[in-house]
Amino acid sequence: MLQSLSIRDFVIVNQLDLEFESGFTVLTGETGAGKSILIDALSLALGARAEGGVTRAGCDKAEISAIFSIANNIEAIQWLLEAEMENEAKELILRRVMFADGRSRAYINGATVTVAQLKELGELLVDIYSQNAHHSLLKLSTQRNVLDNFGGLTGLAMQVAAQFKVWHGLNQQRLEVEKNASAYADELADLRDNTRELAQISLSPAEWEELQQEHLRLSNSAGLITGGEECRELLSEGELSAMRLLTQVQHKLQNLCEYDASMAEATETLDSAIIQLEETSRFLNRYLQRAELDPAGLAKLDSRIQNIHNTARKNRVKPEELADLLLKSQARMAELELFANDGELAKQEVQALAAYMQMAKQLSDGRQSAAAKLGAQISTEMQRLSLSGGKFEVALTEQAPTINGLEQVEFLVAGHAGVVARPLAKVASGGELSRISLAIRVVTAQKESIPTMIFDEVDVGIGGGVAEVVGQLLKQLGEQQDDKNTTQRQVLVITHLPQVAALGSHHLRVSKSLVNAQTLSTIAVLDDEARIEEIARMLGGIEITETTRQHAKEMLTH
Repeated sequence: MLQSLSIRDFVIVNQLDLEFESGFTVLTGETGAGKSILIDALSLALGARAEGGVTRAGCDKAEISAIFSIANNIEAIQWLLEAEMENEAKELILRRVMFADGRSRAYINGATVTVAQLKELGELLVDIYSQNAHHSLLKLSTQRNVLDNFGGLTGLAMQVAAQFKVWHGLNQQRLEVEKNASAYADELADLRDNTRELAQISLSPAEWEELQQEHLRLSNSAGLITGGEECRELLSEGELSAMRLLTQVQHKLQNLCEYDASMAEATETLDSAIIQLEETSRFLNRYLQRAELDPAGLAKLDSRIQNIHNTARKNRVKPEELADLLLKSQARMAELELFANDGELAKQEVQALAAYMQMAKQLSDGRQSAAAKLGAQISTEMQRLSLSGGKFEVALTEQAPTINGLEQVEFLVAGHAGVVARPLAKVASGGELSRISLAIRVVTAQKESIPTMIFDEVDVGIGGGVAEVVGQLLKQLGEQQDDKNTTQRQVLVITHLPQVAALGSHHLRVSKSLVNAQTLSTIAVLDDEARIEEIARMLGGIEITETTRQHAKEMLTH
């Protein structure tokens, strides 16, 4: 849900900070006051393409920040996880900076991102319905998802997509095998020989390190024995060995302690050193007793290491990588052996296609049923929205098996009786498109995950009782929750009609004024008294009378 929006130096806005609530919020103001600026600014924060001239005159940049609560928006949370932008606070800050020279920067929770990433995430947060703004309902993929959600078919559609990938993968493997059968047979023969050689070596990375250490020891065994004997001689065996000299020092210190007790510290330190040297002498004795020259063992080890080096050079890897190469070769062999068995691969492909077709036909049946219900319910809502005789249809066009099933889903609309239904994306009237979108959302909102919806120009070409119906539907939409009763909707509507504005739970007013020879736009949150004045202005003419105010008050308390 959108919590706040901050705008700086954008078009004719100097500084604007707005807080938003859940439910139905209306935005009103005189023509030309800048009502569309709010949507334009939010659209940029959501990743819309930045056009030139959005910075306020005299400023080097414009900045827009939007804060969202996503505690219940599972799709947005998952997107952040996949992008490695996890946010335990479940709060999302989208920020966009547009420079006067046309450059643009985008941020998510302070991290620099591409505008494409901002747009991808933004589509999970807000749907904008207006004459100029792109919105997701025009996409065939969204229309398909709306139908599947409405019919409770989302899980089945995911299973169909997964099974299609299984079948398509096997199909591509079979075609590849048929095309490269001879090459695969040669590769398999070479792999068998090479894998046998690698298996005979049977070398792990840890063993390679041990072999090198053992080779170093054996090749230097003579030096180790000679050096060990020399160290033992200097330490304890010679006439002037370290032990003999230190023992003499030890005796002298003990005598000196009789004259000065403070010398005991030096005696204790030397005693400890002598104990360590005695332990070193015993270690050297044990080592030299075991040490021996082993030319046969060294020759055998030389041969094994040379064999390993030769095999590694042949396969163009390092010796420590031979074990991993063996695993990869065995896996490739298993794959090629399956390819060599054409009958088994073809059998698996047939089984996978049969499983796909079974699930896809079940999905098609579900879509047929859901399409009829969805079309009827939206057509009913259209009659209430000054689209008398209008009809909404969900066209299911048969197609070859795809990851999305056996049919293409497309929304068709006839705005009036006798008009041929056309794709929703080709509906000419912006106001008509907004009202149809409203009807779709009212019917399907409980199944949808996008919590914030913004409608602009939804009241174009209507008035009187129909305007009040539009307001009631918007209010109903803002009060709806999803089927788990966890996410309350947030609906923001820009309206010119007092019948719609009077039904809002929250009311914002846009005004324009001249400050220091500059035209600036501001937005204020209206209290009860201010709402009466604003509704009266929308009802009345040049002069607002007490009668008009009384009428406005009655509309607000109705």
